[in-house]
Amino acid sequence: MAAHDTRSRLAEPAPLAPALSRVLAPFRTFTRTEASGGILLFLATVAALVWANSPWGDSYVDFWRTELAIGVGGSSMSMDFAHWINNGLMAIFFFVVGLEIKREVLVGELATLRQALLPISAAVGGAVLPALVYVVMNGGSEDVRGWGVPMATDIAFALGVMALLGSRVPTALKVFLTALAIVDDIIAVLVIAVFYSSGIAWNYLLAGLVLLGLLGIANRLHVRKPLVYALVGIVVWVMFEESGVHATVAGVLLAMTIPARTRIDSAEFVRRSRSLINDFERCETPGRSILSNHEHQAALQELETMTENVQSPMQRLEHLLLPWTAFFIVPLFALANAGVAIDGGFVDDLSGSISVGIIVGLIVGKQVGITLMTWLMVRLGWTSLPEGVQMRHVYATSWLAGIGFTMSLFVADLAFLDEERLNAAKMGILTASIIAGTVGFALLRWLTRPVAGGPKPQNAE
Repeated sequence: MAAHDTRSRLAEPAPLAPALSRVLAPFRTFTRTEASGGILLFLATVAALVWANSPWGDSYVDFWRTELAIGVGGSSMSMDFAHWINNGLMAIFFFVVGLEIKREVLVGELATLRQALLPISAAVGGAVLPALVYVVMNGGSEDVRGWGVPMATDIAFALGVMALLGSRVPTALKVFLTALAIVDDIIAVLVIAVFYSSGIAWNYLLAGLVLLGLLGIANRLHVRKPLVYALVGIVVWVMFEESGVHATVAGVLLAMTIPARTRIDSAEFVRRSRSLINDFERCETPGRSILSNHEHQAALQELETMTENVQSPMQRLEHLLLPWTAFFIVPLFALANAGVAIDGGFVDDLSGSISVGIIVGLIVGKQVGITLMTWLMVRLGWTSLPEGVQMRHVYATSWLAGIGFTMSLFVADLAFLDEERLNAAKMGILTASIIAGTVGFALLRWLTRPVAGGPKPQNAE
């Protein structure tokens, strides 16, 4: 046992400076959750494909088309299972995306213009060029409506692939990919709101915006109870769903109203916590249960209140919901949407303009757009690469950005209303994501391999 413990300690990386460790802690938690969620997402995708192509394949379609009505009083809303997932549960996913966006803008990689310029320019290049590639290959036909499909990057899958390489990948490169994917999500939300919403009912939309405005006022008045935002948020979701603007947009907008301020600062928290712990220790009575020690209970309750006050509601909600989205909502979305029946016409569908446009857009458009825009911004001196990251790392990462899975499937479901075109889009997305992930992994593994006698790669921890 002692030998095992010694090996474990020797295998552990050297600790970072306390200040840097505190700064990187939220990002580490986020990365670990997203990377682990990527594995579950992959398993859900495989399960969907196996189910759709099994002898019980018909039940795959029938199950997700089962109607479910939810009502309160005399009002009800009815959708099939797939739409409850895509329009309902995915609104929670987009709410978490909104919280991540807000955090990055306030204290992360998007907090300053110089910091933000690199991931923003890379994301714009990696979104615009794939869309242009798709339009060129499908221009003049009805299929051009799918131009938004190859614009997206799936952060869970991309970080999951990076996680397979462990500490060989510089932390700064993971941060770059995360920031790029978050900007990519912003672009995707704007595209969905503007181009994939139809028949807008302005009265419902106005009602939803008014409610969001009231939540913004509640934020300014220091209303911090998550229940208030949750109850009003449900009504906002219903208003957006009825308005014709995709309901997931409501999730991002709702996230912008969540308070990001803390009630006490870290110095006050440390001072008062130490005082409470000292009080707790002084009140210790041997043999007496904590259940009967009122001084202990009072100290613990006050400490719990202080712990809550030193965190913002935005932090608490992100910490609470991120595991749910990574381990339940997104895999369930994949299970409901990734199932494609592969039949005799598979090759013809895969060689069609929809599939080819998506494949070329995600693979070629992403890597060229991201790499070119990054190189241009650095060359002009408007920004710089993170420490330990070189252009070859950016190029390898641009391949991983071609994994468009979750968001691409989501946009495809909005873009194509008939089953044949939607299946062609799904096959293109799956094919491109497999190729992009495989090549991206191989490139990163090769580019970050240890050099004999040279410096070791920057430790991811």
